[in-house]
Amino acid sequence: MTHILQPQSRALSRRSFLVTVGGLGIAVAFGRSPGLAYGADMAPSAQGDFRPNAWVTIAADGTVSIISPAVEMGQGITTTLPLLVAEELDADWNRVRVVQAPSDAETYGNPGFYGIQLTGGSESTRGYNALLRLTGAQTRLVLLAGAAGMLNVPVKELETEPHRVVHPPSGRSLDYGEIAVRAVLPDPMPQATEADLKPSDRWRYIGSRTIRRIDVPSKVNGTAVFGIDVQLPNMLFGAVLRAPVQDERPETIDDAEARNVPGITQIVPLPYGVGIIGETVEATKRAKDLLKVTWSTTSRVRNYTSQRLIDEYRAVGRDLGQQGVPAHTNGDAEAAIAGAARVIEVDYMSDHVAHATMEPMNATALVTGDRVEIWAPTQGPTGTQGFAAKVVGTTPDKVKVNTTLLGGGFGRKAEADFIIDAVSLAKAVEGRPVKVIWSREDDVRHDTFRPLEAQHVKVGLDAEGNIVGWRHRIVADSIFARTLPPVFAEAGGHDDVVTEGAKFNYAVPAHQIEYLRQDKGLAIGFWFAVGVGYTRFAIECVIDEIAAARGIDPAALRLELLKDQPRARKVIETVTRMAEWDRTRDGRGLGLAYSDAFGSHCAQVAEVSLNRDTGEIRVHKVWCAIDPGVAIQPLHIEAMMMTGITNGTGHALFEQINVVNGEVQESNFDTYRVIRMSEAPEIEVAVVPTPGSSFGGIGQAGLPPTGPAIANAVARLTGGVRLRHYPFTPDRVKEALEA
Repeated sequence: MTHILQPQSRALSRRSFLVTVGGLGIAVAFGRSPGLAYGADMAPSAQGDFRPNAWVTIAADGTVSIISPAVEMGQGITTTLPLLVAEELDADWNRVRVVQAPSDAETYGNPGFYGIQLTGGSESTRGYNALLRLTGAQTRLVLLAGAAGMLNVPVKELETEPHRVVHPPSGRSLDYGEIAVRAVLPDPMPQATEADLKPSDRWRYIGSRTIRRIDVPSKVNGTAVFGIDVQLPNMLFGAVLRAPVQDERPETIDDAEARNVPGITQIVPLPYGVGIIGETVEATKRAKDLLKVTWSTTSRVRNYTSQRLIDEYRAVGRDLGQQGVPAHTNGDAEAAIAGAARVIEVDYMSDHVAHATMEPMNATALVTGDRVEIWAPTQGPTGTQGFAAKVVGTTPDKVKVNTTLLGGGFGRKAEADFIIDAVSLAKAVEGRPVKVIWSREDDVRHDTFRPLEAQHVKVGLDAEGNIVGWRHRIVADSIFARTLPPVFAEAGGHDDVVTEGAKFNYAVPAHQIEYLRQDKGLAIGFWFAVGVGYTRFAIECVIDEIAAARGIDPAALRLELLKDQPRARKVIETVTRMAEWDRTRDGRGLGLAYSDAFGSHCAQVAEVSLNRDTGEIRVHKVWCAIDPGVAIQPLHIEAMMMTGITNGTGHALFEQINVVNGEVQESNFDTYRVIRMSEAPEIEVAVVPTPGSSFGGIGQAGLPPTGPAIANAVARLTGGVRLRHYPFTPDRVKEALEA
């Protein structure tokens, strides 16, 4: 049984917005708070008593503590979001410390995620940016009002420079720390509006290439605390033996040998497995291996064999008599295709892939009566509260979540199964904390994989080769049916995370997208870029197939289809210039792909070679142009593109989970193949922001174009051999070459 940290829908009322941003109803105390001045680095708690709102605290020495509401899993968000506050506050970034938000969705929930605390979907900057910029501006207005009273001057005569309020007519000024000690709370509290935000030509930090990520130093020197690093007094360790097939349960348990392992304190039967509690990790591992369990044999997942199902899914996609749930309809695509001069009809498929985060699943829990405290690398503090409360039989408000750094997330740590493990075992030894650490084998075998899926794309062209209709059928199981049943039901059976990315901005007169759910029982989940990672594979490869059919350059076709999309055209023109698109290479081919997902525009060119004898593809270099709208941290954006491209290369060439009769065949990195350092391509990134546009998402934007760019490069290199099934294993490549 797997569990997701589910959002609970909560309307963001004007009053709740004011409470959070404007400071209404928030207690503010004044007084001295001695302490050291910190740089912009991770800190465990806020310093000082001057708290103009729920997000900012200022100490007497001028240290500004800023809450970071999203969780840090390597995407740099604990720098990006506080930086927005510091920008509008006119704070000196070197006197800022960042504090991880407590589990309090009412105050720190993401407006882009139902008002809950959940990090994912490249939604943090998009969801929080307006809220946090207004928070910074509002805090600045509070400081100006306080300084006006202290200097006995009209507030309109005051202005700010980094960390000071200045009065130009008299030359006097006050440090933010001085104001924090002596100022009187303005009544009424000033409220910030968009008019109070800085124009972009006055930004000091947004767009700067000098700001470094605050989480990096501690990760380099070893002081960073991930979930797996948590150590508490009197702590026990736990492990859970799970069934080899999902949804089976233990029927008989022979734990005699396991109980005799030195250091084992308790064996705990669970509805989904057997828990082991002991004094050391080694003891729990040894005892787990000695358990003899008879499992039930009733799970329908026993009928799940992925390679058989992918063929079945492809047949469903091809059978146009099977109607899907409409995901997008613009015009009558099928009628347009029926009257077309030429029809291109193809299938694209993707296997399951695992998250394989560097830090395996883990959590630490302490149960005391009806109170629960959790230390965990979780993407969803709000969901953690809810599931922990359900296990203990208490209410979410009695569950405290301490969110640690995450050693990778990619959507996997939005699930709750590892949280439930820790709380269930801690409940069995009430009063002592229990840390559960999954083995890598557990992590791979019991993952919530990216959906197995097949896509059938049918495109009609007129006599001149222009697209007249595009029909896109996506066949896969649903993520939302398991994780968000009410949302899935309300959408009429459409799962928009499974089909995301299928709706594009190419100028096509008739466009139809259908979702055909296949309910086979295996729990699937959110994976890096989720639907966009495979829908763009199909779309961008089909665009190249159309270009080949018309006998025109693939870049020229995209520019033609994006004639009214200046941001899209910009990234394509930039990346083709970077890669010297028109220059031929001996023994190598170039491929192009584009994506507009997550509010950002990204185009990539991949340079590849192919060993025709072995079927092995080598990606030598990837050029990338990214337009995130506003580029808050350009250096960080470049790094995130490199992350996405590296992962995108790995999942396109190597990553593959095979399920046979319900049992996952892979178990560790010896059988689950990931990209190696020697296989990573050289990467060149250009950040080309669009001034005055929105704040786009960056975390997942780099992955979707990589795979199709590789496939398109192989097609150009081989004179039209198309790779249509992720991953491009050597056997599949040789089969395509022979065909």
